[in-house]
Amino acid sequence: MSRTLRAFLIVLLVASCGGGPSGPPPSNLDNACSILEQRPQYKRAFNAAERRWGVPVHVQMATIHQESSFDGNARTPFRWTLGIIPMGRQSSAYGYSQALDGTWDEYKRETRRFGARRNDISDATDFMGWYMSKSNQSLGIPLSDTRNQYLAYHEGRTGFARRSFNSKPWLLRVADKVDSRSQMYQAQLRRCNGRGFGLF
Repeated sequence: MSRTLRAFLIVLLVASCGGGPSGPPPSNLDNACSILEQRPQYKRAFNAAERRWGVPVHVQMATIHQESSFDGNARTPFRWTLGIIPMGRQSSAYGYSQALDGTWDEYKRETRRFGARRNDISDATDFMGWYMSKSNQSLGIPLSDTRNQYLAYHEGRTGFARRSFNSKPWLLRVADKVDSRSQMYQAQLRRCNGRGFGLF
């Protein structure tokens, strides 16, 4: 094998192990318009999920911000014993939506999207739309109710029905924060559309 070909294959291998289809998160995560201008594929993914499942774009964006900060390769931290021995990750949550293995498998079976990947923004937003739509159907949570949709997303629908979040003041604070961000994103998206950016 020639030296040039070997070098090319090494570069290709390193690139494939990097960010995968997700790439690095966008900058300025406090500005919805900036996020969508930097990542046009996000715009397409959010719009597709809203059309299919009815979940507003700002609800999706605020939830993904909380779950992964728009990092498609996000994982939960490792657990450690004695401060030095890794004992595996805190959960199987992965990707933009931080979907757990079991819930992701259920989504793929039910929607027949067997090739879906958690680090692909289109698949992650479709998953989120699917999950929140089911929360709307089974729990009556409006698709625009960011706070309660987030609580059902975090606790699972059974946990939400049992009001498990009431014993977790920290989670209620997080849900309030996600709701505030959702409102901020919604206002920003209205303004940037009014400036003729044509995001939606």
